[in-house]
Amino acid sequence: MEPVSLQDFVCALDPASLPRVLRVCSGVYFQGSIYEISGNECCLSTGDLIKVTHIRLQKVVCENPGTGQTMELAPNFQGAFSPLSSSQSYATLKELVSAVTRSAKKLPICFMSTHRITTEARVVPEDQPLMLEAVETHLGTHRARCVLHTGAQRVILCLPLSQKGPFQEWEPGAPRTLLCALQDPALRGLLFTCPTLPWRPLILRPQYEVQAIMHMRRTIVKIPSTLEVDVEDVTTSSQHVHFIQPLLLSEALARGGPFPLPTEILEVPEGPPIFLSPWAGSLRKGQRLCIYGPASPPWRVLVSTKGRKVPRHFLVSGAYQGKLRRRPREFPTAYDLLGALRPGQPLRVVATKDCEGEGVGNSGFTSLAVGDRLEVLRSGQAHGAQGRDIDVLVCQRLSDQAGEEEQECEEEAEDQEQILLPLYISGGFVEEMSDGRRYSLVDLTTQFSLPCEVKVVAKDTSHPADPLSSFPGLRLEEKITEPFLVVGLDSEPGVCFEIPPRWLDLTVVEAKGQRGHPAGSVPVATVELTDAFYYRLRKLPAFESQAPPPRPPKSPGLRGQNKASIKERGVKLSQVLELEQPPLLLRPKMKTLPQAARNSHMHRKVPAQKKGQRPIKPNTENLDDEHDYEEVLEHFQSTL
Repeated sequence: MEPVSLQDFVCALDPASLPRVLRVCSGVYFQGSIYEISGNECCLSTGDLIKVTHIRLQKVVCENPGTGQTMELAPNFQGAFSPLSSSQSYATLKELVSAVTRSAKKLPICFMSTHRITTEARVVPEDQPLMLEAVETHLGTHRARCVLHTGAQRVILCLPLSQKGPFQEWEPGAPRTLLCALQDPALRGLLFTCPTLPWRPLILRPQYEVQAIMHMRRTIVKIPSTLEVDVEDVTTSSQHVHFIQPLLLSEALARGGPFPLPTEILEVPEGPPIFLSPWAGSLRKGQRLCIYGPASPPWRVLVSTKGRKVPRHFLVSGAYQGKLRRRPREFPTAYDLLGALRPGQPLRVVATKDCEGEGVGNSGFTSLAVGDRLEVLRSGQAHGAQGRDIDVLVCQRLSDQAGEEEQECEEEAEDQEQILLPLYISGGFVEEMSDGRRYSLVDLTTQFSLPCEVKVVAKDTSHPADPLSSFPGLRLEEKITEPFLVVGLDSEPGVCFEIPPRWLDLTVVEAKGQRGHPAGSVPVATVELTDAFYYRLRKLPAFESQAPPPRPPKSPGLRGQNKASIKERGVKLSQVLELEQPPLLLRPKMKTLPQAARNSHMHRKVPAQKKGQRPIKPNTENLDDEHDYEEVLEHFQSTL
């Protein structure tokens, strides 16, 4: 096939013959660094191969061949188009008959006039189809016998060959829709007429969007058919060419298979790592990866360790088979008790610090000692020492008795002491718990609200190196529903793990080979997270309900004392700064000094006159002398 323009190739293309492989014979490059304009490919290099998979009609440009004017038609335009046999226009009927005779065509033929024809019998409107059946001679004059179809009638008209037009030959048949006129190969390149358009005749120029696959392109390439590039059809000679199309893990998850899918890693997303597991370092370019399908169940639990200075963070799969036991929760402040309070779930705690009730006023709060037992009932408000309403927790003091005696005390709960616990109390509390059951991760997340304190009492037997069993305590923070993919590495055949495409979207390419699920292989149920990724997870919308509470409010009494002390320190500081200023910074006015200082200066005693010396008179004429300033300032400092 000879090279043709992309527009001509697409217009002559039969959609049923797709896909077709094209070679770019003359590339095109738009000046500048823009690689795509409006989502379309605008840069093709000479020698590139493109595999056309689909074409879509975008619009049709309608052109007047006489004036060059254009207008755009939508693909769903509803007008009817009649094709003309050629673009030739004939001035008289004689010229039309002569052209038909020279082309060896046989009568009858169909034609139309672009102007109105007036005869003795009737008036033929413009663009009205006529059929020329024969040429007759009547009284020495040559006439054309024409047939005019008007509904069910057939009218015979005899027009002289000298009848002026212009006339144009057209193809008989029913009018076509816009799509049919463009898709019929026999009508390609012909002129058309349409009663709903202002021009007769007109040219139809379709513009298509070519969707194709290119080597090492992850997405479908969209090329406008009007791109000035020449192509050559090489479908027959390129059967051996394999177009490598990259694929994201998220795309493999969205299309749902087929699985297992052997792949090779082409690109790893940039950024800090998210996992600390040993297999995380194997996810690099060139590594072969087999995707086995979506993980089940699709939910995970975010877990942090307890009892160490630097906590570690894990993402635990819902398929975790270890056994866990609940641990009592610790609450450093009364405000944390409010966050743990749930309707219908009793909350009993034991005080771990002494709390004094001083400065609370009539809040109803009494001192707490280490070991005091409380049951938190609800939240409320009470009047503080300064008449302000403060937020409190309504609690009930429990006795120190246990067992049967405690049950009897609970029956007399109405007679027990109720206290109000202000939220700004910073005492420590620990949850009172007597639950010794062993739970699975599924039971814990369904029966109790998170966060929850637990300890692993039996490790997951499917993974002997279960890291969770080595910690004295764990905090189940949040349940996350996120699809994961089960994958395996060729370099480690016995290990399967799970990757979240949303957070680690690798770019892969399908590789040759078939792999099934390894015998007895179970995906790793626990993966350790980096600190940076852990805090990134905490910013997700799923954690909005678990946002850290604000700092508890301070005591009203302490707040007032702090304000008074700050004000007093500010006054003292300003006085000290005034005393420490150098004399040159003072304004040259004695009235700027305190009144006591001026009085002490005016009434100070004159030094005693020594024998043989003239009397020293005080200089009261010029009080702005620099020497006087020094004396006044020194006297003022000694006075203070």
